[in-house]
Amino acid sequence: MAQPRSRIHANQIDGLAAAIAETGTLQYPADAMLHHFFRDHREMGQQDRAFVTEGLFAYLRRRRSLQALAQADDPRKLALAVLVRDFHASVRDIEPLISNPEAAWLAAFKARVHEALPPAVAADVPDWLWDRLGAAYGDEQRAAYALAWQSPAPLDLRINPAKIARDDALAELRAGDFDVAPTPFSPLGIRVTGRPPLAKHRLLEDGSVEVQDEGSQLIGYALAPRRGEMVADFCAGAGGKTLLLGALMRGSGRLYAFDVVDKRLANLKPRLARSGLSNVHPQLLTSERDVRVKRLAGKLDRVLVDAPCTGFGTLRRNPDLKWRRTQDDLAELVVKQASILKSAATLVKPGGRLVYATCSVLPDENDVVVDAFLAANPQFREGDVAAEFARARIGLDTGARLRLTPQQHGCDGFFGAILERSE
Repeated sequence: MAQPRSRIHANQIDGLAAAIAETGTLQYPADAMLHHFFRDHREMGQQDRAFVTEGLFAYLRRRRSLQALAQADDPRKLALAVLVRDFHASVRDIEPLISNPEAAWLAAFKARVHEALPPAVAADVPDWLWDRLGAAYGDEQRAAYALAWQSPAPLDLRINPAKIARDDALAELRAGDFDVAPTPFSPLGIRVTGRPPLAKHRLLEDGSVEVQDEGSQLIGYALAPRRGEMVADFCAGAGGKTLLLGALMRGSGRLYAFDVVDKRLANLKPRLARSGLSNVHPQLLTSERDVRVKRLAGKLDRVLVDAPCTGFGTLRRNPDLKWRRTQDDLAELVVKQASILKSAATLVKPGGRLVYATCSVLPDENDVVVDAFLAANPQFREGDVAAEFARARIGLDTGARLRLTPQQHGCDGFFGAILERSE
C-alpha cells in the first residue's frame, strides 16, 4: 500500500528502523513485539504508530527479497528500502530526510528492485515451505499462494445477530463514512476497506460487531450447532469462534469454551460480556485429557476442534509466522493435532458431529490428520461441508472438505472437515 509522500517524516523513518531492529530474530510474535515497542515509545503519536505498524508488516511480508535486494541487514537501510519499494516513495522526495550516502545507496537499491532472484527468495518464503507448497499444489498454485501472502489482509467484521442485523450495521458504518460491504459468503460478515480506526466505534464497544475473518466465520457454519444442544469449542483461544457458535445457537443450550491457556480465556471474558450470551461456559483444561473432558465423554452434540497449527493460512495478517515456524515445529504440531482430535472425539455422542479445522494450507496438518483419524476410528464417517453450506444458503462449494485460500476466496486460508459419529 502506497504511503502518501507528504506524511513521511524523519521521526517516522527512525521509528520504523527501530521497530525493524526490535524484531531481531523474531523470537516473539510481531504484534506482541509492537505492543511492547509502542509502550516503550509513548512519545509516538497515532499517525506515527500507524506508519510504523504498516511499514513493519510490509517488511515482514517481503523480508527475504528485501534483504536480498538491499544487500544489507542494517535496520535503517531496510526501512528506507520499504519506503521506496513497498510505499512507492521516490528517492527525491525523501532526500531531505536522509544523508547523502544514504541517498546514493537508496538510488542503487532502487536500480536493483527488478533484478531476478531465486524463486523462493522472490516469493518471500523459506526454502522448506516453498518446497512443501510445490509438492502439495504444483508450481502455479504455489506461486499464487506466495503472491497472495505479499499483500495485507482485509479487515472483516461479524455481526452479533442477537444485537443487530447486517443491513443495519452496514448502514450505520456507512453513515460514519466507512467503506464497507457484505462479505461474499458469510451471512454475518462485513468487509471493511482499508484500516480505519474502528476500535472505539459503538458497534464494537457494545458487542454488536466483532472482528473476525470471513473464513473463520464459515467454520462455524460447517459445525452448524442448533438451539438447545450441548456443544464444545475444544480449542477456544480468545473465543472468536465460540461467540459465533453461541450466536448460531441463539443463546440457548450449553456451550463449553475449552482451552489450556488461562490468558486466552481471560481475553474471552470481556468479549463474552459484551456479546450478551448466557450459554457460554469457559473451562480451563490442564491438557486435552483433562478430567473435565472425561466427564463429558459421549455427551455432546457438536464439537469444534480449531486445532493449533502453523497458521500459514493467515500469512497476510501474520507474516512473521513464515520466518518463525520451522519444519520441526510442523512435525510437533502434527502430533499434537492428532492427539487433540482423538481426545475431542471422545466427547461426541452417537449421531453427533465434530468439525476439525485449521488455519493452515499444508496437507500435513489437514487431510493427513483427518484421513488417519478416519482410518483408526470406523465409528466416524465423513460429512459434506458443501451440503451443509447449501442448507445454510451459502453459495460456496469447495467439495466435501472446506478449502479456503486468500487468492481464490479473499479470506484467510482455512481447512475444515465434518466427522460424524454413527448412531
